[in-house]
Order: sequence, then C-alpha cells, then structure tokens
Amino acid sequence: MRSIWNGSISFGLVTIPVKTYSATDRTSSVSFVRIHEKDGAQIQYRKICELDGKEVPNEEVGKAYQPPGDETLVPITDDDLSQLPLPTAKTLSILSFVDPAEIDPLQMDKAYYLGPNGTTATKPYTLLREALEHHRKIAVGKVAMRGRESLAMVRAHDGALVMHTLLWPDQIRPADGVVPDDVELRENELTLAETLMDSLGELDPAELHDDYREAVEELVAAKLEGEEPAAAAASDTGAQVIDLTAALEKSVRAARGGGEHDAEAESASVTPIRGRKAAKKSEAGPRTTQRSGTPAKKATAKKTASATTKKTPAKKTSAARKTSDGRKKTASSAEKTGTSTRTPAGGTAKKAASKTTAKKATGRKTG
Repeated sequence: MRSIWNGSISFGLVTIPVKTYSATDRTSSVSFVRIHEKDGAQIQYRKICELDGKEVPNEEVGKAYQPPGDETLVPITDDDLSQLPLPTAKTLSILSFVDPAEIDPLQMDKAYYLGPNGTTATKPYTLLREALEHHRKIAVGKVAMRGRESLAMVRAHDGALVMHTLLWPDQIRPADGVVPDDVELRENELTLAETLMDSLGELDPAELHDDYREAVEELVAAKLEGEEPAAAAASDTGAQVIDLTAALEKSVRAARGGGEHDAEAESASVTPIRGRKAAKKSEAGPRTTQRSGTPAKKATAKKTASATTKKTPAKKTSAARKTSDGRKKTASSAEKTGTSTRTPAGGTAKKAASKTTAKKATGRKTG
C-alpha cells in the first residue's frame, strides 16, 4: 500500500515515527457516471472561472477560506498552512488513554493503518500496540491532516495500530425530534426481544457481501448480452398492524431452527376431530327428522333401527373385551336384550319390537 501521510505518534517523551495508509477501500462499491440520455455520451465537469467564463486547468486551481455569512474569499496556500503554529501538524499528539466504551461510534469518521517508519520506530511501535492490547485501552489525541485538525483514536487491531479520525463533539447533532414519546413496554416483550438477540448467534464477517453490487453487475451483464433483465419480485411495503409479541415468538422459533414454515403452521387454525363429527351429526339430523316425521316411511325407519340395534351390541362386545369384567357383563346383557342406549334409534327399535309383540299376541287370541 502507498502511504498517504507521514508523521509521528507522541505520548509523554516517547515519539514513534509512523506512515499512514488508508484502511478502507470504497472503489468496490457501486458508482455511476452521468450521461446525456439523448445520445448516451458521458457528461464532463469543467472548472469554469466565474469572472472570464474560461476553463481553468488543474495547476491553476487553489484554495481559499470564506468566512461564515460573508462573500469575501481569502486565498490560502500550502505554505500558509505549513507555517501554522500547530504541534499536531506532523504529530498525532496523544492526550489520554480511555476505555473503548467512552467513544461514541457517531464520532468515528475515517480509518487508517499506522505502520512504523524506519527500524528505530519498530520497538516503540510494538510497545504501544502491546500496551494497548494488554491494558484494554485506546488512545485519544489530536492530529492535523489534509488541511484540518481532527480528534483521533488509536487502537490495536490485527497486529497493527489503527487510527480513526473522530468528529468534534459539536459536530454531532442532537436527537431532538427523532425519539418517540414515552412508550409502555410489557415485561414479556422485552424478554422475548432479548431471547431473539441471543438466538441469532454470532456474525461471520466472511458471509457478508454487497447484494446490491451483485444485482447491478448481473443487470449490466444482461444488458451487454442483449437480454431482458429479470424482474424483481414485488414487495409489500404497506404499513401493517402486527401483534408484537406473536412476531417476536415466531422470530425466536425461526432463529432456533424451527423455520418460518413451522411458525406459520403453529398459528394456523385447526378444526378438532370432535368438531368434525359434531358437524356431520348436525348435517345428518334434518334428514333423520324428515324420515321419522313421514308416516309412509315407517318401514324404512324400522329397518334402520333394527340394523342399528344389531350393530350396537357387536361394538359393545368388542369394547367389553378390552375393559374390566364388570363392563363385560353390561355388554352381554345388552346383547341379550338387543337394545342400545347410545343412539336415539334404540328407542325406535324398542317401539317397533313392542308393536310386533302386540300383533303376535293379537294373532294368537284371534287364532
């Protein structure tokens, strides 16, 4: 890597010459150029002077400072900046060593690797790195880079020293107007949220990748080959009213390996078997009423009753074999009498049997 700034780290009477390297690479992210939609030509940006309207070459472009609320431009050269009485112009001056939790992540700006500059810097560089790791501290100081002074944080990472430039406290905007009003949370909701956090497990950096960049690359490849890009699946972005507790419970089950399908299956409504039987009986009820209410179909009712009567003792006999001896006696008596107490048809069978007995008795008297 090519160093972008050379300076030194200073804490106490110790000075460590260092080279600075950019720790991040933004070139891999998706970037677009502007074109003229009419003819597809790329649009160029030129530096035009406001006075004469002519293009200014890069070697004639300088810098100036404009005071707030004033249109005056004060030219500033690199020599002017280099002569500023700043001890941090070429030195990262460490002010204190603090716990990492004391630094608000909102203050972090850019990251740089710091490497020893020369053989004499190797030992103090290694000493500072090991001391930071062993003491679990970070260094906070000030450094002037690229025309401005910034707060800086130095920490040990992966065998190297890393410097993060920090924003000044007055550059952090307050959260006024962002935080919602007081919201009442139930204890089980907070417990489920914490359980979900624990169930998601650890993050593997190797599995992280830029899905948007891959999608753009596939889109570009399809256009180059003259193919129609695949249409994205429509997503429902409308606001939905959800049960927070139910959503947390499903999320916990899915995170623990139950899967989204199982979570949805548990919440589905299932009709019990008894409910189905009752529904069938209720459907059959009107038909039985119609048949029994018609005098012309009494013979059919008698056949049905007798068939039901014959089937009932058989069921009771088979059930009685699996039960106690007392229940066997009840089943056997039911077989002898030929009656059933489980279905309404048994009453019809008794009436039919009494009518038959009365007819036989009448026939005997007549004979």
